[in-house]
Amino acid sequence: MDLKIKLEQLHQKVMGLKDQIGTEEATKNAFVMPFIQILGYDIFNPTEVIPEHVCDIGTKKGEKVDYVIRHNDQPIFIIECKHWKESADAHNSQLHRYYHVSKTRFGVLTNGIVYNFYTDLEKPNIMDEKPFFTIDIEDLKDSSIKILEKFTKKDYNLEEILDSAEALKYIKAIRKEFEKEIESPSDELVKLLVGRFFEKSITANRMVSFKEYTKKALTTSINESISFRLKSALSINEQIEKQEEPAKNNPIDQSDAKIITTEEEIEGFQIVKAILREKIPSPRIAYRDTLSYFGILLDDNNRKPLCRLHFNTSNKYLEVFHNGKEAGEKVLLNNLDEIYQYREQLHKTLELYT
Repeated sequence: MDLKIKLEQLHQKVMGLKDQIGTEEATKNAFVMPFIQILGYDIFNPTEVIPEHVCDIGTKKGEKVDYVIRHNDQPIFIIECKHWKESADAHNSQLHRYYHVSKTRFGVLTNGIVYNFYTDLEKPNIMDEKPFFTIDIEDLKDSSIKILEKFTKKDYNLEEILDSAEALKYIKAIRKEFEKEIESPSDELVKLLVGRFFEKSITANRMVSFKEYTKKALTTSINESISFRLKSALSINEQIEKQEEPAKNNPIDQSDAKIITTEEEIEGFQIVKAILREKIPSPRIAYRDTLSYFGILLDDNNRKPLCRLHFNTSNKYLEVFHNGKEAGEKVLLNNLDEIYQYREQLHKTLELYT
């Protein structure tokens, strides 16, 4: 089963059970162990998933980390757990101590909902203060799931993770600083921007004004960029709708007002059109959006479905057809680029009509 689907199922379980989970131990059993299992590690194999592993630190004996995960007989990461009501950003000093003696490259601090992944980018064998990667079960993003895949038993690759860890860490830090600047521009940023066109010295009073101007300028720029993208998507939709005149004396279904054609659906349509243009002229490839699916048709004919995009839920599916009007087969898409993998099936479907 797909990693994304498994994580979404875990999310549903967390949402249904968390109010009944009253202890850290219960959090481990109900939330963390299923997460480890989703990554492909055998929680019932004590040589692969080691609970309560001893991490003696100097003269301090009996220190134990909640889990050590091993792969090919080597420890690859440790997990320290907290109760789900506690912040996953707290207590990393404890994980910091365990990391130093564990001989692993990755440490995970979690409350069963948020998982913070740490490594030693700053100094060898000394865990960084901030995580390079975070995944939140209650706010799953495709980009985060793609990174998490590298920690699965099937796809674990130390070199690949380390190659991307530094980029992930600093991109996250830069984004955080950028968001802070948008909310409250710093003197340094204001001087950098204003100094390019304002030749006089910036007094304290002018700095107050310029900070407000900078905040408005950044916010306006971002909002206009978002608005432009939305208008572009809507414009494409309107152009296609103009080509589709409703039949005379045939009232428009009231459900049409509820149909929203998304930017992702338009992008998916463009990918399918690019694939089919190898065989036929692009004007012959049309689409019709419905409440249930986004249909892509030959010659704008409902009797000639080429494929359907099911993008209205958290999972995205491509429905391909093998036997004309018969029900199609749905395949899960992790990202839109995977549509290109079904080029042969789309060409075969086209051949049924041509």
